[in-house]
Amino acid sequence: MLTKGTTMRWMRKIVIAVSAVVAVVGSFIGSGAAGGTPIAEAADGALSASSTAIAPGGPAFGIWSVIYVGLIAFAVWQFLPRTADRARHDRLAVPATLSLLLNAAWILAVQFGYLWLSEPIIVALLGVLAWAFVVLRRTRPSGRLEAVITDGTFGLYLGWVCVATAANTAAVLTAAGFRGFGLGQDVWGVVVAAVAGLVGVLVAVTGRGRISPTLSLGWGLAWVAVARLDGPLVSVPTAVTAVGATVVVVVVTLVARGRAGWAARPAALRAA
Repeated sequence: MLTKGTTMRWMRKIVIAVSAVVAVVGSFIGSGAAGGTPIAEAADGALSASSTAIAPGGPAFGIWSVIYVGLIAFAVWQFLPRTADRARHDRLAVPATLSLLLNAAWILAVQFGYLWLSEPIIVALLGVLAWAFVVLRRTRPSGRLEAVITDGTFGLYLGWVCVATAANTAAVLTAAGFRGFGLGQDVWGVVVAAVAGLVGVLVAVTGRGRISPTLSLGWGLAWVAVARLDGPLVSVPTAVTAVGATVVVVVVTLVARGRAGWAARPAALRAA
């Protein structure tokens, strides 16, 4: 006989699984594969690679395939007997579900031309992913496989959405007629790329050097650099700043990871 707690746990698992399916279906629609307009072409091209100085090159969005595979794997993983009673997954259930539903909501907002609505949605998505990141940082995975499936997936998700939020904000402001107080695309491109780098540093430090957020954030910034060195919207200062920010985030991540590993060693070994 199922207890109330067990019933609630199973309900959370089912909700996460359904939300994952909704997110994947949304991504399928957003890719244009189901007859819809690809995201880069939706909303009058406001999110294309040449829309703003901080927009990543088109191939950058291929990372979504990795993230979606990870999210489906996470949805399946939570049903396995070895993880059925893990309090860690219970604490992660709400932010994970919200992130999946907000993901689908963002795609729908852009597909229907409500670009302005995409901004509060993606900011909320960034917020719940930060929440999930805190939950994962404060708890330990059951083993390496869970670390890859759960921590790795949500780390990639967070790092990429940091870059996507910056790009989305720039697209919304540009579409609304904002012209940067006359400062020009180079200045704003440098500023936003630098801010994205600072966010990456913050994630690296607070996450004690977790690799996955750095990988996706660095991937996004690298493709910002590529897009600014070629195409209709060239901005060498933005490209240089994006590359520099990536290098800084990688270095800080490695240092933070090294310090976390050192702190975890027995006191006798640290003193040796």
